Amino acid sequence: MVDTMALLHPFSRAARTPRAEPRLSPGFPADDEVLLDVPDDGLGAALVAAARGEHRPAADLLAATRRGADWEGRDRCVRRLAAFACSRAEWFEQWYAADPHDPDARVVAAQLAVDRAWPSPARAELLREVSALITAAARGDDRDPVPWRIALDHARGANAGHKYFEELWEAAVRRAPHHYGCHVAALNYLAAFWHGSHRECLDFADRAAQDAPEDSLVQGLPARAVLAYLTDDCGPEVPRHRLDAAADRAIALSARFPAARPWPAELRNKLMYVLVRLERWDDAYAQLRLIGPYATSFPWDRQSDDPLAQFLRTRDEICSAVLSSPPRHPRSERGGRARSGDH
Repeated sequence: MVDTMALLHPFSRAARTPRAEPRLSPGFPADDEVLLDVPDDGLGAALVAAARGEHRPAADLLAATRRGADWEGRDRCVRRLAAFACSRAEWFEQWYAADPHDPDARVVAAQLAVDRAWPSPARAELLREVSALITAAARGDDRDPVPWRIALDHARGANAGHKYFEELWEAAVRRAPHHYGCHVAALNYLAAFWHGSHRECLDFADRAAQDAPEDSLVQGLPARAVLAYLTDDCGPEVPRHRLDAAADRAIALSARFPAARPWPAELRNKLMYVLVRLERWDDAYAQLRLIGPYATSFPWDRQSDDPLAQFLRTRDEICSAVLSSPPRHPRSERGGRARSGDH
């Protein structure tokens, strides 16, 4: 459920699989300059301190996100800090033992408990045992939607019924109507609840995006639904125009954020995956320009155990398609589902 991280450092240059000499345009970073899962400066400093056994920078960072009501940034930080604590827990155990009522420590504790239970074959049973931690996190700051996002993920993993999930969803959107993390959690639950019914999931994502501000990350939710569709071989086909419309919405959102920065790269890597699957090579090339040196594990880990190598192979593929072909319409006119063997 959570991207993996290096044990000591929060980002790394992964080992490269030898490949043919790539055809890159001038200005693209070389292979050994591309980094995987790079945090922004504040989170990076907190993770490096945690690797030294120090929890105070992480505590200060999360307290600042709460004071500033930066719920999207808070969610990213909670996920990454909990992922690091899964492998190196000493720093967090000291923090939690020193102040178990700290709302920031509580939300990391809840995320960590869900993360630890998630890979187990007994996931549903184990998740039921961590409900109290999520409740405690939700009581930490009534404005904070992140514990409710964790509760939504928890409900999916615990096979909770639809009525209970709707109650959690209503509580989450009361706190932050356009919180992206909560919307992704709801989308994932609906995908599991309506297995194979990708049109219904895309309907949900489209409605959420239409209601959200133009600069909200929720504008990228339809593309996230399309990504799930393109990596799933069940259910009826979704009309091509809906796939393109979702990608167009995400392209417009991507253009609102600065180029070559770590956190927008999370959106852009997913969007680039979708554009490649739709054979929209010129648009994928444009996102590569905006991504710069920042690859992310998801979605490339859907295709390979070495997501960084997969990103680089895809980058080569995009550059080859664009540089070796005459000018084209940015959209493929081929309808239907774009499958992994199509590109």
